[in-house]
Amino acid sequence: MPRTELTRELFGRVGGTDVHRYTLARDGGITVRILDYGGVVQSLEAPDRSGRRADVVLGYPDLDGYVANNRPGAPRVFLGAVIGRYANRIAGGAFALDGVLHRVPVNDGKNSLHGGPAGFDTRVWSAAEVPGGLRLTLVSPDGDQGYPGQLTTEVTYRLDARGRLVLTYRATTDAPTVVNLTNHTYWNLAGTGDVHDHRLAIAASRYCPTDENLIPAGDPVPVDGTPFDFRAPERIGARLGESDPQLAIGSGYDHNWVLDDDAPFAARAWEPASGRLLTMWTTEPGVQFYSGNYLGADGRPHHRGAGFALEAQHFPDSPNRPDFPSTVLRPGEVYHQETVFALATADRFPVA
Repeated sequence: MPRTELTRELFGRVGGTDVHRYTLARDGGITVRILDYGGVVQSLEAPDRSGRRADVVLGYPDLDGYVANNRPGAPRVFLGAVIGRYANRIAGGAFALDGVLHRVPVNDGKNSLHGGPAGFDTRVWSAAEVPGGLRLTLVSPDGDQGYPGQLTTEVTYRLDARGRLVLTYRATTDAPTVVNLTNHTYWNLAGTGDVHDHRLAIAASRYCPTDENLIPAGDPVPVDGTPFDFRAPERIGARLGESDPQLAIGSGYDHNWVLDDDAPFAARAWEPASGRLLTMWTTEPGVQFYSGNYLGADGRPHHRGAGFALEAQHFPDSPNRPDFPSTVLRPGEVYHQETVFALATADRFPVA
């Protein structure tokens, strides 16, 4: 029976602290490499239908690339990283909690994005081996990036008995706060080129239209008759050129889909040339699909459309939207999230 093996190697140093790369591998299955800097999924190798292996996620070959991209003013792309304390955007860099206004750094136009300029993706986490995988731990002090409460976060990466990559998140706080964690891996199942010919399905009948600042505007709306309908598999690039005001705002897809209850999966992508098939399940109510619209622009790495992200999370700007599922975490409560990625091969997009 295949077993998961974990190995560790020195990957570099940042701020006088050693950074390590951990490799999780199973015979005949995937091999994933994780950094304790930012919790980054640095590479993930998977076989195609002929058994040829390729790296199917975007990453830097060395630590310097990640550190440089996280410096103030850099055009950050969050390659493979854990995002926190709050994934996605908070409008105006402010939210009220229990009648107290909290201000968090603005780093995306008028918004705070992905936890601010020094979010969880910029930290060196503590690492420990666990059965079948790796656990990273980070203690974020009260007031970190403007967020209240000391937050203790654990992210566990495992290859389960079926060879799937399982990401489990756990967080506790000593004061009321807001939490929204995710992983920001960019996928390219061909291992090269762009992702526009990938077929994508998202199990969502509604999505969140946004204003010009990519903040959800109004209520979620049906995907019917829009370029946002991925309930049946569609090429990622098929409708990118359509004259749609929502596509124009972000030069492509960068929206939250409201996942349907009891769907067989959250999202699934298939690349026809290699036959690689990615299936995603999550406990979260939404998934942010980003089609890599700004990769390659303004000094960003790779090129436009070189990868796509499926970020399992609560909805953008939820702290300012009491009608959205709550992201409030209080003392005595435990934040829990689990997202699973399975890599396989198929000669066509599976029907179910």
